[in-house]
Amino acid sequence: MSSHSGERTPSGPTAAGNTEYRVAHLMERLAVGHPGELGVRAEVRGDAVLVTGTVASARCRDEILGIVREELAGVPVHDDIVVADASSPDHAEELT
Repeated sequence: MSSHSGERTPSGPTAAGNTEYRVAHLMERLAVGHPGELGVRAEVRGDAVLVTGTVASARCRDEILGIVREELAGVPVHDDIVVADASSPDHAEELT
């Protein structure tokens, strides 16, 4: 899991509501820009946002994290986005 943080934003009910709004906007943007990546989720966890999911490539993960940084500038973000291994196996599976 990696962590990205920028400027500190005020905490409290108004800041939390603003962060939730920004997360909702982020999810809309990801759904429109990356229709195959609807499995990516973002949720507010205290003063930070946790982004999770599985994507098809490292390039896709990097693009998504770029969008996350744009939308959530100033909010600490923790990401746990996994790149799916879509390569074929390099050996036969042994069944017992």
